[in-house]
Amino acid sequence: MNAIAIDDEPFALEVIRAHAAKVPFITVKESFTNAFEAIAYLAQNPVDLLFLDIKMPDISGIELMESLQVRPLVIFTTAYAEHAVQSYELNAVDYLLKPFALTRFLKACHKANDLLQARKPGKIPGSSIFVKSGYETVRVSFDDILFLEAAGNYATFILNDDKRITSRLTITEATELLPPGTFARVHRSYIVNTNRIDRMERHQLHIGTHKVPVGNYPLPTLNKLN
Repeated sequence: MNAIAIDDEPFALEVIRAHAAKVPFITVKESFTNAFEAIAYLAQNPVDLLFLDIKMPDISGIELMESLQVRPLVIFTTAYAEHAVQSYELNAVDYLLKPFALTRFLKACHKANDLLQARKPGKIPGSSIFVKSGYETVRVSFDDILFLEAAGNYATFILNDDKRITSRLTITEATELLPPGTFARVHRSYIVNTNRIDRMERHQLHIGTHKVPVGNYPLPTLNKLN
């Protein structure tokens, strides 16, 4: 994983570099004490992961993250605990409170690596995808998927025979993995296989024995249904 570190304290950057040097799958390409220089770098050099301080002059780490059109994975590093909830609402990988030990840093890096692998599950065109679930990577046929239900950083695939597979994916990441002609997002937490819809009502869809709520999203049109 290619990473950069952003912190207005040079000593904090030294700690991140020293810890990252002990993680075999992480390469810190650059480090920045100036957040705007980091933003300019990211515009030309996409990376997989940011180690990002929150309280910095001129712009906070949260504001920096929100400003990026393409967001890498983010591990926040900070001396302050009060922003933890907001960081997870932004789907940050982890939130490290300074000073953090190597073991805690390594745990966050493993979480980031697992999520990166889940984002690149190896699509098989037209038929299925590979989904990382826990320590396993499972091949899932598109035809077997009834719908997906998301909660925070996790999405559960509900399959035939009520089988369920949970993966560390946000609803947006899950949407990007699925063919748009077959799958539609109908709620902020639900994606449905339009071929498996049995009945549509104003506020819910029926898929087999399941009822899926409908939010402020366009309903699939009938000509998309088999």
